Amino acid sequence: MHELLERKKGLHRTILIVDDEMIEREMLGYMLQDLYEVKYAENGVKALEIMRKDKSISLVILDLHMPEMDGYSLLEIIRADGELRRIPVIVLTSEKEAEVKSLQLGAADFITKPYEVPEVIRARVGRSIELAESSVIIHETERDALTGLFNKEFFIEYGKRLDALNDNMPMDAIVLDINRFHVVNELYGREYGDLVLKRIGDGIHEMVQSTGGLACRSGSNSFGIYLPHDEQLKDTISGYVQMIDESLGDGKISVRMGIYMDDGRAGDIEHRFDCARLACHKLRNSYATNYAFYNAEIHNREMHSEHLINDMDKALAEKQFKVYYQPKYNVTGDKPVLTSAEALVRWEHPEFGMVSPGEFISLFENNGLIHRLDRYVWNEAAAQIKRWRDEFGATIPVSVNVSRVDIFDPQLGEELCEITQKNGLIPENLLLEITESAYTDNSQQIVDTVAALRDRGFKIEMDDFGCGYSSLNMLTVLPIDALKLDMKFIRNIERDPKGLRLVEIMIDIARLLEVPVIAEGVETKEQMKLLKGIGCDVIQGYYFSRPVPAQEFEKHIRAKLEG
Repeated sequence: MHELLERKKGLHRTILIVDDEMIEREMLGYMLQDLYEVKYAENGVKALEIMRKDKSISLVILDLHMPEMDGYSLLEIIRADGELRRIPVIVLTSEKEAEVKSLQLGAADFITKPYEVPEVIRARVGRSIELAESSVIIHETERDALTGLFNKEFFIEYGKRLDALNDNMPMDAIVLDINRFHVVNELYGREYGDLVLKRIGDGIHEMVQSTGGLACRSGSNSFGIYLPHDEQLKDTISGYVQMIDESLGDGKISVRMGIYMDDGRAGDIEHRFDCARLACHKLRNSYATNYAFYNAEIHNREMHSEHLINDMDKALAEKQFKVYYQPKYNVTGDKPVLTSAEALVRWEHPEFGMVSPGEFISLFENNGLIHRLDRYVWNEAAAQIKRWRDEFGATIPVSVNVSRVDIFDPQLGEELCEITQKNGLIPENLLLEITESAYTDNSQQIVDTVAALRDRGFKIEMDDFGCGYSSLNMLTVLPIDALKLDMKFIRNIERDPKGLRLVEIMIDIARLLEVPVIAEGVETKEQMKLLKGIGCDVIQGYYFSRPVPAQEFEKHIRAKLEG
């Protein structure tokens, strides 16, 4: 591409004239030498040698009848060579039959013998070079430079054109992703990552050539494959996966494929790939299989998710989202004392009834709507703290979730301060829970954001501690005010000495950081006693109470006040 742009700035292009007649060569050269650098060859063998050595050749003028290697043979070689085929060839001929055959072999134009006037020849040469260079530019624009596959935009357009030209014939769509590709780049370097992408591209090329269709690189580590519908795909897909694996030749790298098989109900190419992508996403963190087919279960889940997304605006306006509160008890003294609560959202959907947070929280996190839901919960929780203070004369701090999306909002601190101020609260009344895994997304930015929130007076609880990927070194610089143990570690501590010891170690880490420890998911008296015995500060879980509506939570406040 760079070479083409340089030539367009006025640098001379190079013409190769191939003819066994010296006078013929010289005549053509004389007509063109003021516009181009001209090189000569007396036969196809010599011409091929020059073309392979000199990458600056812009056009070949080729006589068909020569000794050693004639023009037809050279045309066949040029057409079959991936590098040489970009060079346009103008054939010298006086035979109509030769023109047809030369066209079939890839010739761009003709110059008839005896030669036309110089202006016509120069115009034909110039036009052929411009067309060829434009074609190369278009080709390089529509293709991914690393893999040679289509770019996503051209792929979609070609797919639509293919559908239109073939009367919307049934087509299958495959989405291929590389598992944990960012880790591959970090561990082995960008150069190795590029090699992986190229090898997968080669495997996909082979797959497409054997089945027909199109393929593209649709993202940094994603590929799309669009194939004529094959009823046997369920039987043959494992062979394609094996072919990709063999092209990689590396057991450390694995891929996953989501497949949509045309069932006659699909709309356009985009919808087919949306379906394939859903099937591919189903395989995240799964090691049981590396391919999945879009099916009725996925379809129904997709429709349900779409329904929930579409209903969100109405749900927020009608306050269908209900904030429940689960108490946290300080157990460091002789008697447990209510110290705070966690706000947990539930959705009382008019059609589906009570919708579990597991159904909509991750859904809203993936599409960014969690930003709006979080703000709804923050406002509801802050208003509830104020109502309890007005009614009981006691301030019960409430912890609210701060999602990863929220952390990257530059207005986060301003919004939280505005919410607390309008309810007459101080920042430490609204505790902020940030999941441990969030700190690994962009650790420095998150650390800076959290530090700024603490400077404003907010208290930060690291949620789900132990289930993320924080290094011990990183823990020493994280700005936090409490560690909240993930409930998975609590579940079996009565029967699992190793699990209990692990919790002890995490409490020791909290002591080193000089922050209190909150254990959530505590369900039994035995669990509570074990945790208190090893130094846990605060307990949350069904042992004290499930999450309850605000009115029901008030019995915990009354009990606290009655002593």
